[in-house]
Amino acid sequence: MQLIVAGVIILAALYYFMAPEQGRVFRLDGGRVIVAEVEKGAFEDFIPVRGRVQPARTVFLDTIEGGRVEKIYIEDGAAVVAGQPLVELSNTALQLDVISREAQVTEQLNDLRTIELSLEQNRLSHKRNLIDIDYQIIRLTRLVERRTALSKRGNVSIAELENAQDELAYYEKRRQITIESQRSDEKMQKQQMKQLSASTIQLERNLIFARKNLENLLVKAPVDGRLTALDAEIGQSVGRGERLGQIDDPDSFKINAQIDEFYLARVDVGQQALVTISGDEYAMRIKKTYPQVRNGQFEVDMTFTGATPPDIRRGQTIQTKLFLGDTNKAVVIPNGSFYADTGGAWIFVVSADGNKAVRRPIQLGRRNSKMIEVIDGLEPGEKVIISPYTNYLDMDRLDLTGAN
Repeated sequence: MQLIVAGVIILAALYYFMAPEQGRVFRLDGGRVIVAEVEKGAFEDFIPVRGRVQPARTVFLDTIEGGRVEKIYIEDGAAVVAGQPLVELSNTALQLDVISREAQVTEQLNDLRTIELSLEQNRLSHKRNLIDIDYQIIRLTRLVERRTALSKRGNVSIAELENAQDELAYYEKRRQITIESQRSDEKMQKQQMKQLSASTIQLERNLIFARKNLENLLVKAPVDGRLTALDAEIGQSVGRGERLGQIDDPDSFKINAQIDEFYLARVDVGQQALVTISGDEYAMRIKKTYPQVRNGQFEVDMTFTGATPPDIRRGQTIQTKLFLGDTNKAVVIPNGSFYADTGGAWIFVVSADGNKAVRRPIQLGRRNSKMIEVIDGLEPGEKVIISPYTNYLDMDRLDLTGAN
């Protein structure tokens, strides 16, 4: 039974190839089509990616304070070192504002010093009063002792003794009140001095900040590198936060590439790429992906994993191979124009004698710029037409023996 079924299939296939009347037939010169052989070989899962060379590290020069450009110390494209003056601005309003702030801060600092001096004088006044009271207590204590002895002999009246005792009691009570007042004042003075010290530190910081605003009018290089995209002319008015240029790292580069959104799910950080420059190959990897899709494409940044090409330049366009998967054995056919016409759903298979080609449904898989992986429908050794199918998209068979 199996032999009968196999025979029927073979006869049907022969009839399909040989019967000229079956299906719609298009006759053309076989020399006008491109024929390729189905092979079993290594399939590299990669896509060609065109990218632009950019500095791997860039520091932007944005103005902290706006003003008028007075001097330009260096030309665009020159190498700079950190702290090197680049552009000097002038801002009369800012200078007057800083002068006003300095006067206000100086006045407040003077007021604080005055308060601090008053507190110190108050403390010294309490100390002098206490010394005077102690002196009076000592003096009156001796006077009461003498008048008590004299009163016993009748040499001093009781009234004089009582006056001395009353005055001594007054100074003793006054001493207690003075000590309490001194303690209370010292406590308040310590709190006030602490607050005044904190206020003084803050005011001095504000003064430093106000002066630093003037220093920001002199734009300096924040890092070592190469000055690029400098946009400043003498007399030009520059607003606050406006970009004057950028400093690029001259020894480190990345490639920014645009990739079709079809591959968005298959591209991730860490994937390897290969670029050929001046005949030498350099390994790269994806460092960053930008998932935002614009005009059907998304961006990736690729950096070199080893040596950087010596002749690479900023803005240069480079063709790279981005590997989406591992290289493995597969049935493959060359990547041709037919794919755009059929979407990979079918293909014309050429007969063994090369005189005919039959439309056959197939299933294709991964594709790169050179090869397409065949999943089903073709066997190694068969030949297929890979040139455009524009003129015979609706045909079932092609007669390759002559013009139509």
